[in-house]
Amino acid sequence: MWKKTAIVTSMMMALPCLGIAQPSTICNDDGTVTFQYRADKAQKVAVDVQFAGKHDMKRDANGLWTITLGPAAPDMYPYHFEVDGVSVMDDQNAQYFPNEGFKNSLLEIPSRSGSLIHDIRNVPHGIVEYIYYNSKNLGGVNQAVVYLPPSYYEQPGKRYPVFYLISGTTDTEEVYYKVGRMNYIMDNLLAEGAAEEMIIVLPYGNPAKLLPPKANDDGMPQLSFGNDVFSNDLTSDLMPYVESHYRTINDRDHRAIGGFSRGGNQGLMNGLMHLDLFSYLCSYSSFTMTNLSSVYDNAADTNSKIHLFWLGVGTDDFLYGTARDYMQFLDDKGIRSVKEFTTDKFGHTWMNAKYFLDKTLRLLFKPDKCEQAMRNGKPAPAATGKEEAFTPSVMARLFPKPIISPEYQSNGIVFRCKAPDAKQVLFESELLNEPVAMVKDADGIWSVTIKDNFTKVFKYCFVVDGIRVADAYNMLLSPDKGFKYSISSHPAQSYDMVAMTAVEHGRVCYDLNQHVAVYLPPTWTPGTQMFTVNLVPGANDTWESWFKTGGVNAIADKLIGEGKAQPFMIVVTDNENGPRGTTLRADDYKTWPERREALVKLLERFNPGS
Repeated sequence: MWKKTAIVTSMMMALPCLGIAQPSTICNDDGTVTFQYRADKAQKVAVDVQFAGKHDMKRDANGLWTITLGPAAPDMYPYHFEVDGVSVMDDQNAQYFPNEGFKNSLLEIPSRSGSLIHDIRNVPHGIVEYIYYNSKNLGGVNQAVVYLPPSYYEQPGKRYPVFYLISGTTDTEEVYYKVGRMNYIMDNLLAEGAAEEMIIVLPYGNPAKLLPPKANDDGMPQLSFGNDVFSNDLTSDLMPYVESHYRTINDRDHRAIGGFSRGGNQGLMNGLMHLDLFSYLCSYSSFTMTNLSSVYDNAADTNSKIHLFWLGVGTDDFLYGTARDYMQFLDDKGIRSVKEFTTDKFGHTWMNAKYFLDKTLRLLFKPDKCEQAMRNGKPAPAATGKEEAFTPSVMARLFPKPIISPEYQSNGIVFRCKAPDAKQVLFESELLNEPVAMVKDADGIWSVTIKDNFTKVFKYCFVVDGIRVADAYNMLLSPDKGFKYSISSHPAQSYDMVAMTAVEHGRVCYDLNQHVAVYLPPTWTPGTQMFTVNLVPGANDTWESWFKTGGVNAIADKLIGEGKAQPFMIVVTDNENGPRGTTLRADDYKTWPERREALVKLLERFNPGS
């Protein structure tokens, strides 16, 4: 039986081992990176990486395509391959960019000196927990990621300030963690004594996407906040959940809000509309609306309520012009702010998002330092007239109208793939004996309707002219070691987001350095001894697979919530020496539906109270 205190105190979420050359990416001593991709029958292969753009690769006699690019500064860069015009992730790289739409892998060029703000150093690490909460405004279950400082479970009487940190357009709640590395930045600052201990909450900035699509949905991100699903969920659902489940200090002097890109807009607008709740406001590569007359036209009152109003943007960011105009607007209104600019981080990128986060974490919940920074704030730089205008046409170019896939209908699921130049597109699923052909329409969109077993949760992909690709319009990816399939999760499942609002939810903690992931039920507290179920990942699974693909935490929530099981823990590990009869091995079953059914039968057969 696992010792629960040992599990909890080690619950930091870490990424896989970094700095080791993957077969497809080799970081050379001179700062260049060699990309490799094997495609024997491909006619053309290119790599598109943030620090260099898109470049064609050369093929050797054995079908290996290669190119060396750079040099590039140590950091994390999104990239993907294009094979005969088809965008694909790197099958050899476990790290990927969580996103609603595009599917990129993550290249990490390591620093040799350990000097990057997000480096994983030998310091005490905080805890990262995935939470699920009932949202009245959403009418279902929403999710968020929570960072707890290293002392959280070691000092059970201590309470902490909270920073609500929001990612950008098309990002999921994971991005400021897996790409922005907020946990490691915070760990390093705390070890240096450069930041105050705090809880950081990462909300999902686009919860409306969890609702059924509207007939007239144009796919444009919402730019006006205040009475939208996100804003209402934040103040009425997420914040009350956090404050009732974690030891928080619940007043405006101990709450901060901010974010990157759209998240910066959401953070500023919600902060300014609720100065009774927040006194620290941060915007990274963003701006917000100027129609809050009660805030902007009463500078003395507004300034007295804001400890920190921090605005950062790159001068090479496509949002620089609008962000600068907002800064000028604040200056003209007499609203104090701190302004920061960069010129060397590729514009609207997560390199800037990490840099800005590091700068503000050093100030948050330090009123004296914030006051000094605000007094020293400089005016906005003069406009040059050459700034790019942020217009609806720019938005339409950046975020075109989405294609709905999968589309859940009463008698089946429609899957769609846009590939106008493809000769053949197939639909492949773990529930099918062989792929089925898809049909192309006049717009180059291929589709197929699946009617058998469509209410199950299963993995699938498209095969475009022989190349497997994930569904570009489905943000649910199976975190496999190799190719990452998309996940179809039908609302008719017994643990769908509406049905699950009747139960309380546990949380999921990962410690990938220790090769363990843990589900903690709603009633768990430090020191609690509970029945434990051991789940062993399959050969192609990661430590996240049982939860993200298997949905076993939702199964556990439902069984416990309906009184069909006493509270129990789930431990995902290679250790197969758990209590007799409580270990389930993924590779003993062919598909994820079979694995889930086996778990339910195991729990029904074994009495947790015995």
